Amino acid sequence: MAKKSMVQRDVKRQKTVDKYAAKRAELKERAKKGDREAIEALSKLPRNASPCRVRNRCEINGRPRGYMREFGISRVQFRQLAGAGLIPGVKKASW
Repeated sequence: MAKKSMVQRDVKRQKTVDKYAAKRAELKERAKKGDREAIEALSKLPRNASPCRVRNRCEINGRPRGYMREFGISRVQFRQLAGAGLIPGVKKASW
């Protein structure tokens, strides 16, 4: 299980990204056209307003590695849940 502080830090980052998403998109559009003021304003936004600072984490235990985007959980939890038959449409392979 991940440290609770790390999970909470990531939740806080996601809220910041959501808060500044519209403003950031508008500034990026203006910056593409060469607007110097937009580039300056973009650099003055908080660093955590950038979506690439958010880490994908498992919904169940917060594990940051081995994240399966399609299911929103880590590979470890995926194996446990799939083995127990709790993920619809997924079954253990055998040949």
